[in-house]
Amino acid sequence: MSTHHPHLGVERPSRNAAYYAASVADFLRVDDDGVHGALANPHGFTLTSEQLAAWRLQIPILRSALAGTAGWIHLEFDIPRLGRRVDAVVVSESAVVPIEFKVGATEYERPDYEQAWDYGLDLKNFHAPSHRAGIYPILCATAARTHDRRWKPAHSDGVHPPFCCNGGSLAEAMRLAIKREAPRILDPTTWGEGDYSPTPTIIEAARALYARHSVRDITRSDAGAANLRVTAEVVESIVADARERKRKAIVFVTGVPGAGKTLVGLNVATRHGARDDATHAVLVSGNGPLVAVLREALARDDFARRKSTGSVARIGVSRSAVKAFIQNVHHFRDDTLRTTDAPFERVVVFDEAQRAWNAQTLASFMRRKRNKPGFTQTEPELLIGAMDRHDWATVVCLVGGGQEINTGEAGIGAWIDGVCDSYPSWDVHISPQLLNSECAAEESIDRLRTSRSNLATLVLQPSLHLATSVRSFRAEAVSSFVNALLEGDQDGCRKMLREVQQRYPIVLARSMQDARRWIRRQRRGTERAGLLASSSAQRLKPHAVDVRVKVDPVRWFLQPANDTRSSQYLEDAATEFQVQGLELDWSLVAWDADLRRERGRWSCHTFRGDRWTGVKNPERRQHLKNKYRVLLTRARQGMVIFVPPGRRRDRTRDPALYDGVYNYLRTIGVPDVSSAAPSEAESGPSAQIVG
Repeated sequence: MSTHHPHLGVERPSRNAAYYAASVADFLRVDDDGVHGALANPHGFTLTSEQLAAWRLQIPILRSALAGTAGWIHLEFDIPRLGRRVDAVVVSESAVVPIEFKVGATEYERPDYEQAWDYGLDLKNFHAPSHRAGIYPILCATAARTHDRRWKPAHSDGVHPPFCCNGGSLAEAMRLAIKREAPRILDPTTWGEGDYSPTPTIIEAARALYARHSVRDITRSDAGAANLRVTAEVVESIVADARERKRKAIVFVTGVPGAGKTLVGLNVATRHGARDDATHAVLVSGNGPLVAVLREALARDDFARRKSTGSVARIGVSRSAVKAFIQNVHHFRDDTLRTTDAPFERVVVFDEAQRAWNAQTLASFMRRKRNKPGFTQTEPELLIGAMDRHDWATVVCLVGGGQEINTGEAGIGAWIDGVCDSYPSWDVHISPQLLNSECAAEESIDRLRTSRSNLATLVLQPSLHLATSVRSFRAEAVSSFVNALLEGDQDGCRKMLREVQQRYPIVLARSMQDARRWIRRQRRGTERAGLLASSSAQRLKPHAVDVRVKVDPVRWFLQPANDTRSSQYLEDAATEFQVQGLELDWSLVAWDADLRRERGRWSCHTFRGDRWTGVKNPERRQHLKNKYRVLLTRARQGMVIFVPPGRRRDRTRDPALYDGVYNYLRTIGVPDVSSAAPSEAESGPSAQIVG
């Protein structure tokens, strides 16, 4: 009976992530009060009577099931990425058995089954001692009438589909998992102290940060994540220095796609999001879908956490609380125009800051939508001006590159020009990568360096750059592979694909049915899958993909698999505008004739009226390539690319429009789904699952 607890970061005497850990022999000897005391102590006054009652029923069942078993048991084992605790994990020398209890349940519910699977997958992927072990998740509905008789075959990573059992058959499930002949690869006595190095999605990270207010417990421990922690600490130190010295500072955090820039921003916002915090911070973004999805995810999580602890829980209250530290940048901008007072926030984090509007776009918007003619400022200059009303303030600009998909964007140079021209007393902190040509900020930085003002300081901070993508925990080279793909670097593609395919499958399909079948066989637990297509993919309608039908990103990303509006249904296609900045585990990318491969290079087209026309504007051609860059880098675990076969009788879908892309992908080594490695075994339980 796992619940959300507000004090997940309680210090314990050892590094073990469980509230109670002991050898099975000691667990069988100690009395119930000794176990209850260890479990209850970290909760303090937040322990509910329901949780205590669940433990009193679980412990006797576990004692009976583990009689004669060697190994260790861990109760309430922390899974920070999921913001939950596994009820019990039994560890032998060859197997890890996470157990999810549903005390008193008479049926196996689909969400509980997926939760048990999630625990197994999380341990396999992110808990170092479990990487090589067999993982045997169990869902124990203590009063269920039926139960599984055997374990289903493991997937290629060693994780078995969950075993459904009741209180009486738990012993048999344990015997079948632990008694199997297997090499001794685990030390049960130290397993619980092993490194846990998760790579959460942005939604999971936001949830964990909102509950824990620290980036440390939810990120990996490798070099990329270490860089992430260092960057977060550098930003915190700049904020603290500005507050102490009554200075105003603007900070630029750069990074490759998926490196965790938004995570750094969320870290600042959640640490200082309380209304009584003198360093009140807010994350603002022009990415409307990202803001909407994060807000709703955090509100639902906050509501569930309040409800589980017996607090007064209202979803409206939770939604209002979340709005305090995640806002739409345009709403924030409009609020600053209504008054000459300083904003409540002293620290503002601008996500994808290079996408702020230029003077022409802002002037047009203000004239048409706000009835305010005569605007001459860029959006960056306007926003810096609002923060300049404080005696001290910090603006943090999160800067990405290579995924520009809109016109009218001011770029990074506009932020630096705003400081140079109008607010010369501001300190500027940049990473050396901001000097690269792709950031298009060199001229503005040179102006700042040579300006006559000696009030501001320009500080180069190498730690403000995030060089490693942490989006895909399976293959760091995915972003590089996609870049090479879109640049036509076939040799580079082949080399990186060989590296990527070892842990991150990429396959081709010419049948939408085959593509959907492949995705469904890969997805496990609550892993998120979705259908993606370019917003200019107008001729996928014969395949039931109509990008003119706008999806609701909140429902698409957050609703369960049985909701037809959910991404999991693989019916509604999201475009680059709905998914930019967000992630899936598995993606089905539908490729249309808007981006073709002709005579050894990419050709860009748009559909107008009843025909395709070529795109001549260089900026629009780049935007079209960037659309596919966004779509092809959304998945964390793998993707299938659907390239339609075309139809000879339809000139708008002539096979020649699609064959070039298919042949190009086959040439660089992407296998067709029909010739790819066999899919994993079907994973439905033999016991009845409800929901």
